[in-house]
Amino acid sequence: MSSDTPTQGAELDQDEGRTRTVLEWIVTIAIAIGIAGLIHVFVGEPFIVPTGSMLNTIQLDDRIWGEKVSYRFREPQQGEVIMFDNPNGEGTILVKRVIATQGQTVDLVDGRVVVDGEELDEPYTENRPSLPLDQTLPGKDPVTYPFKVPEGCVWVMGDNRTNSLDSRYFGAVPTKTVVARALFTFWPFSDLRWF
Repeated sequence: MSSDTPTQGAELDQDEGRTRTVLEWIVTIAIAIGIAGLIHVFVGEPFIVPTGSMLNTIQLDDRIWGEKVSYRFREPQQGEVIMFDNPNGEGTILVKRVIATQGQTVDLVDGRVVVDGEELDEPYTENRPSLPLDQTLPGKDPVTYPFKVPEGCVWVMGDNRTNSLDSRYFGAVPTKTVVARALFTFWPFSDLRWF
């Protein structure tokens, strides 16, 4: 005959129920963190735009969603807005527009961008001139024009051409340093825009 009274049995059942509930919550939270981590690494993540180099397409401090799936299957394309590792080695992410891809030749003529002999139609620059920069990334040779984009690289420029350190400053960007493609601006809501 058991010495447990009905009250003690009920208390044990409650303890087991609480333990089960706590374990279920721990497992649920662990799964949620795991899924969030996988999304962050393989699918996409939010980025904050730290400078005004993409004005007025993207505003300073806008939050944009970058997707990471496309570039697992293809290279960045001309006209896409991308996020990539800063070539200066600071560990930051930059946001710029792809102007030319590997094998294409970029030239800056009278304030206009010419790719493979054709002047680009770039309404996003709001007619700001695209001029060579006098400065270069320390340790890099100055960029000379016309410039042929090396294999495995893209030429990027900020839409705010008069206030952007881009490929005119640091040269072509290796595609292996591209981390995402901009899909849309999501914050603030007033700046909502799809790319």
